[in-house]
Amino acid sequence: MADYLSEFLDYMRYEKGASGNTLVGYGNDIRQFAEYLKGPGEPVDRRRAEPDLLKADNLDIRGFLAHLVKRGIKKSSAQRKVASIRSLYRYLFREGLVEKNPAKLVATPKREKSQPIALSVDDAVMLVEAPGGDKLEGLRDRAILEVFYSAGIRISELAGLDREQADLTQGLAKVTGKGNKERFVPLGRKAVEAILDYIAAANSAKKTPAHSPCPMFLNNRGERLSVRSIRRVVMKYVREKRIPGNVSPHTLRHTFATHLLGAGADLRSIQEMLGHVSLSTTQKYTHLDMERLMEVYDKAHPRAKG
Repeated sequence: MADYLSEFLDYMRYEKGASGNTLVGYGNDIRQFAEYLKGPGEPVDRRRAEPDLLKADNLDIRGFLAHLVKRGIKKSSAQRKVASIRSLYRYLFREGLVEKNPAKLVATPKREKSQPIALSVDDAVMLVEAPGGDKLEGLRDRAILEVFYSAGIRISELAGLDREQADLTQGLAKVTGKGNKERFVPLGRKAVEAILDYIAAANSAKKTPAHSPCPMFLNNRGERLSVRSIRRVVMKYVREKRIPGNVSPHTLRHTFATHLLGAGADLRSIQEMLGHVSLSTTQKYTHLDMERLMEVYDKAHPRAKG
């Protein structure tokens, strides 16, 4: 088994360009499957003292998944393990080491549908107003947070935003989303003010590159701010303000949509602003709004209290 696994990982590294973390994940998942094959479990007659990956079949893989479910492993983790096993047997079949790919007959576990987390209005305002002072970095961070909350854009869209794409007079910005599709997003008054303050300070400090297009948000070297750096900016103020929950830059996108829906905006408009291809993707926000409505109903309606 060790030889097969080593050759497979070399293939993923050098031919598929898999990252170090991905290779570690593949290795751990496949070793766990091998341990399952030789360990106790049901059906007993399928267990082997020394696991042979070349002899495993679809029933072994399904049994492994059932074993994971019994242990309470999340479906997202089970999905990843299935993907690792699929990749292994795709490689073994390609090399002629197995006659057929047993993983092709195994369905991938469906991912749990998690509801998006949204901040309250008070927490959202507290977060976007967290950067203070008139230093360049603080002005930039304030503009980043204001744009996130004002436009509901993805972190990759914010990182790729150029100054030429923002019409600050009209309060609009053109962003490039998934599939290289362009759309216009709104920039509220507070976001426009924050951007103007940041641009003025950057120009004064001669941090603005002379070339065009000019990135909207820059690091200390005057280069485009990366996705990773933008994430660090957001998380810095989340920690500083001790905002509870699993908050991330994407949380501000969910917050944008949820607050619009709560204020009466229609789903079609929110769909366009978020850049969702399907309306069903946007409809997940109605669940959050219904929870809020039911809370109001339960507190206010005389027939709701039993």
